[in-house]
Amino acid sequence: MSFSAKEMMQKRKSVRTYDGRGLRQKDKAALEQYIQAASNPFDIPVEFRLIRAKEHKLSSPVIVGEKYYIAAKLSKCKNFEIGYGYSFEAMCLYAMSLGIGTVILAGTLSRPAFEKAMEVSGEEVMPAATPVGYPAPRRSVREGLMRKGVKADERIPFEKLFFKDSFGNGLSKENAGIFSDALEMVRWAPSAANKQPWRVVVTEDTVHFYEEKTLKDSPLGDVQKVDMGIALAHFDLAMQEDGYEGHFAEADPGLELPANVHYIISYERTK
Repeated sequence: MSFSAKEMMQKRKSVRTYDGRGLRQKDKAALEQYIQAASNPFDIPVEFRLIRAKEHKLSSPVIVGEKYYIAAKLSKCKNFEIGYGYSFEAMCLYAMSLGIGTVILAGTLSRPAFEKAMEVSGEEVMPAATPVGYPAPRRSVREGLMRKGVKADERIPFEKLFFKDSFGNGLSKENAGIFSDALEMVRWAPSAANKQPWRVVVTEDTVHFYEEKTLKDSPLGDVQKVDMGIALAHFDLAMQEDGYEGHFAEADPGLELPANVHYIISYERTK
């Protein structure tokens, strides 16, 4: 990447109040080029589109001052949610590197208009969209209340999310070794209603990712698996930036699991 993904992860906050300028042509062209080549480690095709809000009558009751949205669709398949979340978050981090604000919207948008603009058909779904533009100098009152309501600037402590060898052994950041920074980037990943559904068990050079399920599925899939994809993007991009190599694989260690916790995927470090 031509920018520090970790720096963007630490700086990025959801933006719901925009300055109304739209996008500079240079930034618009850069975004369009990026989304045309967007990918994820799970080889799940995700189709992005940059669309004008006014032209397609796109809106959200929680967004102010937007001119453009980026939405993405894909066909349902195994792991489609995590592939979607990974690709969408990587795009948001790239947008942040250009000074462009984003916020991942699932329920609070004019869905019929978005799905029409995206030409969603057959087995395709459009789990989310985001406005793209430059943040306004001040947040709206509504945005401030929303952030306060979900405690947007707070995160679950490290040792309650991450574990060593089993779920009975909390892992401290100081003892996480080479995975310390990447796990901290996972901890600060955004999630629906700030539920932070990721749980992680580290065993030697393998990192096992689990979902603590607290929200119901919808016809669009498991929104918390999209959150898991976002977390996987944070972890993978941070590991790459720190100079390590690895890959995702199904390697369920068969651990005894807490209630409502389900295995998702593992990261195996190779170098």
